[in-house]
Amino acid sequence: MGEALLVHNVYFQLNDRSPGARAALVAACRKYLPGHDGIVFFACGELCGELAREVNDRDWDVGLHIIFRDKAAHDFYQDTPAHHQFVAENKAGWSRVRVFDTIAGQSATP
Repeated sequence: MGEALLVHNVYFQLNDRSPGARAALVAACRKYLPGHDGIVFFACGELCGELAREVNDRDWDVGLHIIFRDKAAHDFYQDTPAHHQFVAENKAGWSRVRVFDTIAGQSATP
């Protein structure tokens, strides 16, 4: 069994739910949030409109997905100037933010 990773998923619902507002938040995520020490994987994007099954949660506009090498890397990221700048510049546009953090054991490959 490998080390435990911290998977950080954030789902933003916007006040302005237009395609332009969604694209602007994705651009801000890409500008401020990748590249920090300890990030193993970074992705962000808009809700996939084509997947609308009954089980799909569709009450959000932009998703952010970061996997950190460990909790310490996550904690470091949360206090970086770039993360604080991202929040300061964008929080007025958010009507709701949901954060889902998971400790995920990484399986060793045979």
